[in-house]
Amino acid sequence: MGHGHAHGHGHHHHGHDHDHDHEHEAAAALPAAFDSSVPDEALTPEQQSRRGLLRRAGLLGAGLTAASVLGQAAATAPAYAGTNSRKRGGFLWLAGDHHIHTQYSSDGKYRVVDQVRQGARHGMDWMVITDHGNATHAKIGVEKVNPDIKEARAAYEDTLVFQGLEWNIPAAEHGTVFVHPGKNEVAVLKQFETDYDGSVKGASDSTPANEALAIAGLGFLAEQVQRRKIKDALMLANHPARRGVDSPHEIRGWRDATGADRQIAVGFEGAPGHQAAGLPAPLGMARARGIYDNNPNANSFPGYPLESYRTWGGFDWMTSTVGGLWDSLLAEGKPWWITANSDSHQVYADTAVRGGPDSDYAANGKHTDPVYGGKIDITQGDYWPGQYSRTHVGADGFSYAAVMDGIRAGRIWVDHGRLISGLDVRVSGGSRWATLGGALHVKKGTKVTLTVDVALAGGPNWAGFIPKLARVDFIQGDVTGAAADKDTFTAPTAKVVKSYEVNKSTGTVRLTYELGQVDRPLYVRLRGSDGNRSAVGPMGAAVDPAGPAIDVVGDADPWRDLWFYSNPVWVLPS
Repeated sequence: MGHGHAHGHGHHHHGHDHDHDHEHEAAAALPAAFDSSVPDEALTPEQQSRRGLLRRAGLLGAGLTAASVLGQAAATAPAYAGTNSRKRGGFLWLAGDHHIHTQYSSDGKYRVVDQVRQGARHGMDWMVITDHGNATHAKIGVEKVNPDIKEARAAYEDTLVFQGLEWNIPAAEHGTVFVHPGKNEVAVLKQFETDYDGSVKGASDSTPANEALAIAGLGFLAEQVQRRKIKDALMLANHPARRGVDSPHEIRGWRDATGADRQIAVGFEGAPGHQAAGLPAPLGMARARGIYDNNPNANSFPGYPLESYRTWGGFDWMTSTVGGLWDSLLAEGKPWWITANSDSHQVYADTAVRGGPDSDYAANGKHTDPVYGGKIDITQGDYWPGQYSRTHVGADGFSYAAVMDGIRAGRIWVDHGRLISGLDVRVSGGSRWATLGGALHVKKGTKVTLTVDVALAGGPNWAGFIPKLARVDFIQGDVTGAAADKDTFTAPTAKVVKSYEVNKSTGTVRLTYELGQVDRPLYVRLRGSDGNRSAVGPMGAAVDPAGPAIDVVGDADPWRDLWFYSNPVWVLPS
């Protein structure tokens, strides 16, 4: 219970380290496309396209923030009110992607500006460029990519472009590491990669020494923030169950590495990229969604079952299993969040190819610019940022600091294929409320209500249809405190407590659930589905009667199996 309490305060206080800069930045103007006082004709073509996207999704004019929950007591308030409600304590929900590759990755090909242009076109408000850590990248790439990122920032003012890298976590999988822009962004990332990357240091095997190096790397980032070399840094683990090498104790170790007041590692991908990889032949590459078609190896955690190496409804097993690894982390009452990203390297149905036979990555730290290849390539498994997967962050303004604060606070929900266009979650009781990532502190025995507004799909997705939400599930679990065994990956109390059939296709659906008079610490989280594929969850029908089904390798059309997931909200009675 103590851990729950620490959670309720600890990470909420984080933002105050940077109050001065943060407040200054958060006051920045809205992106022009969002700002209804800017006439259409004053917008650039990209901004006009963004505004059209927002209008079609029903997020403009009607506005951007969830006033029903944020700063308005009236139970009848609409789910989306005018942007002025931000000033009353509301959040700006910004869609983004923290896992994107370019020509500065040995297995990539696109220019930074190509990824940013496509991301902006698909409604991304923020993006992180995460080229692979390796000796060439550490030596040349980190510096060389920076001017390209700065050019993209200038060209696409309405998209926040972070510089990061894909860390080969010593003893484990990959992870996104990124920093707040500033004069030392390159120097800090370069030193981090040189000193702590598993590939650069030859530290990939699952050994205690290599695990310790990963913890030291997170400590280095925390120290750079503390010394004010950079304003902020975050780490999120990527495709965590893909090879079985992220053991439960390692994930807990990253989470706890730097203390609640300066958390660097804050979550993992609930759903991996490479979602087109499951499209069957002859339409696609006929592999697995997420390229999750691996089996255990010498470095894998032996406790994981074989089915953990596959995706479930496009989501990672650690997230998709009710009562599984993610729930075991949440049951400790500590923050650990999920995201969903493109991992975009080579895009399905694109016509670009890597430029020229003289593309020498090892010598130049990058591939030559892509050129038109003369044919549509359906043997690739990726989508552009925002084309399929989106991570929505509740920010208190349009700024780099506000996005990082929103991620650290867990104000995040994710969706595939634009299944829904907005989500607003509140637990309330005793005249207080809390939203995603937050904790509601109440007196023991207080009556607590969960209220959810779901804004249904506002228009067709990239595949050309308007997705229909069929069902929303509420999942609840007890906070039982720190795990005695750091390799625990089950949470026996977590289960689906309520399912709602959704019987309308436009507008907003309001769902309410009475948690009753709460006498013990607990959390709630949500997921929803188009209802096309479901199965009894791995923990049995009493826990999850209709969860995602395991994806079939070679035959998993991602557009026919769409889900959204939210991060949790805690209720902590005392």
